[in-house]
Amino acid sequence: MSCNRISDWFYKYNKDIYHYLIYYTGSGDIEDLVQEVFYRAIKGVDRFQENSSPKTWLFGIARNVGLDEIRKKKRSKILNTLAGRDIEDLKEKSPDSILQFNEQNKILYEAIHSLKRNYRDVIILRGIKEFTVSETADILNWNENKVRITYHRALKALQNKKEGLQ
Repeated sequence: MSCNRISDWFYKYNKDIYHYLIYYTGSGDIEDLVQEVFYRAIKGVDRFQENSSPKTWLFGIARNVGLDEIRKKKRSKILNTLAGRDIEDLKEKSPDSILQFNEQNKILYEAIHSLKRNYRDVIILRGIKEFTVSETADILNWNENKVRITYHRALKALQNKKEGLQ
């Protein structure tokens, strides 16, 4: 029964989670991360209390998977630096080659990734994935007022970053 629920949710939400993780992690290679989200959902489906929608629950898991990936990348970057490797050679040179973005989306993408984590979280969930204030609060474990205030501040910061990158 629970695996059937997760399977249904996978077909319903995997593309949304895929796009969220692209923005969240800054990586174009996230199929494994999407699989990790649903693997964790299978392991934890018995703890899903249906206080929120399955989508918000899955996005909460996706956020944690994204955080784990970002931490892993930072550790790898530190180890490579300590080993004397040139990090720039390891990076993809163009987000266009990864995500096939046009120039305007590239500027937006770079601006989003230059924001602090709280701002980036709320911009992706509210502005890009169009979650409600309540759903965003559930995913981030914030109160609704914090979501509103942070989103407003994040939009201002994003606009300033975009102007600086253009």
